[in-house]
Amino acid sequence: MDQTPWSVPLAVEGIPETGLHMQIDAPAAARAAVAELALLRDLPQLSAVFEVTRQGAGAHVSGRVTAVVGQTCVVSLEPIVSKIDEAIDVTFAPSAAKADEDEPSDPLVGGVLDLGALATEFLMLAIDPYPRKEGVQFAPPKVEEGGQHPFAALETLKTRLGGGKS
Repeated sequence: MDQTPWSVPLAVEGIPETGLHMQIDAPAAARAAVAELALLRDLPQLSAVFEVTRQGAGAHVSGRVTAVVGQTCVVSLEPIVSKIDEAIDVTFAPSAAKADEDEPSDPLVGGVLDLGALATEFLMLAIDPYPRKEGVQFAPPKVEEGGQHPFAALETLKTRLGGGKS
């Protein structure tokens, strides 16, 4: 099992027949590690709520991951804060088992679910890779009519060298 910045293992055998409701909150060290992994400025809040039910030798996990993420606006380079609220709905089955053909399952390794890793995965998928501060838009630099264009220096060099002819 590879290292995850936030690990909350749950053995499928430990899930009661009636199901299990779990709420998990990432400690500061885990939030810092997830923030580093996700290239965030900071991650002051990260939590998840799960409903876990057994399905034979596998499990079904539904719930939500919520977070407050600190990023940098890609246009203005100003710090911004975003709220994440992402739904989670995943079925896990032992690798040998075939699940519903319409909805493939994730592999269940060693009979253990890692709810922290699952929440981290869905958080990372929900983060905007190009965050913008509200109301900020990219505007290319304006070139005045008749002004020099970006390749004017190359055009001058080409002319000076005889137009590129040998």
